[in-house]
Amino acid sequence: MKVLVFGETGQVARALIAAGPAHGVQVIAVGRDGADLSDPAACAAVIADTEVDAVINAAAWTAVDAAEEQETAAHVINADAPGAMARAAAAKGIPFVHISTDYVFDGAEGPAWTPDAPTGPLGAYGRTKLAGEQQVTAAGGDYAILRTAWVFDGTGKNFVTTMLRLSGTRDALTVVSDQIGGPTPAAAIADACLTIAKALAAGKGSSGIYHFSGAPEVSWADFARAIFATAGRQVSVTDITSSDYPTPAARPANSRLDCTTLQTAFGIARPDWQAALDDMFEPS
Repeated sequence: MKVLVFGETGQVARALIAAGPAHGVQVIAVGRDGADLSDPAACAAVIADTEVDAVINAAAWTAVDAAEEQETAAHVINADAPGAMARAAAAKGIPFVHISTDYVFDGAEGPAWTPDAPTGPLGAYGRTKLAGEQQVTAAGGDYAILRTAWVFDGTGKNFVTTMLRLSGTRDALTVVSDQIGGPTPAAAIADACLTIAKALAAGKGSSGIYHFSGAPEVSWADFARAIFATAGRQVSVTDITSSDYPTPAARPANSRLDCTTLQTAFGIARPDWQAALDDMFEPS
């Protein structure tokens, strides 16, 4: 099976490339040089011209704060490009898997968000990602939108690598404790995307929006403590509130995602983020 992946250098794209052989999938990854997401027509043309069995979009505008000032540009990348990809995949009769985010919700306190819960993004990033979901859904082909949260690995730009970098020069940090979510290993997202793509290509499973995040839920502060403990770094963490650490874009307080339907439809269980950390710091 051949799968075309948009996003050659991002966390999930790298994980998709690495995971391909274990899934019996040949991953053809396309970076900005091959298909710039600021040119949706070029992205659609790549799909039209490439013989594959499925398409996965692992690329996006992820600069949450910058999107507040550049929403038009973010909309092209996060909404118009995925829409063009989905329509091109639909025209070829192949499934399209698209990665989205918990930022489509307003983060209000309450239970974990289900895929059919009312959306209400707090800022530009969430609005553009929600618009992308709407375009993918309307494209008319087989698709799966995978909303996820708090993505990390050991090499990209993410919370884990940021904490490790800061621990190199500091022995005490303040970290937000009133935002709760499920840290999600990029490798687990890659496995989920490939499993879904294979199932849809085989006529199994149903098109729709699904949730996927790590377990158990935790605050950023407690996640930081786990990172330092696992890495053997002696860093003390003091809890602060979101209001103590203002950012241009508001962050959801409740990023918990109900992942039940994904397991029911595709047999994909939530990953254990602590186990992923343990593997990350296991002596080679």
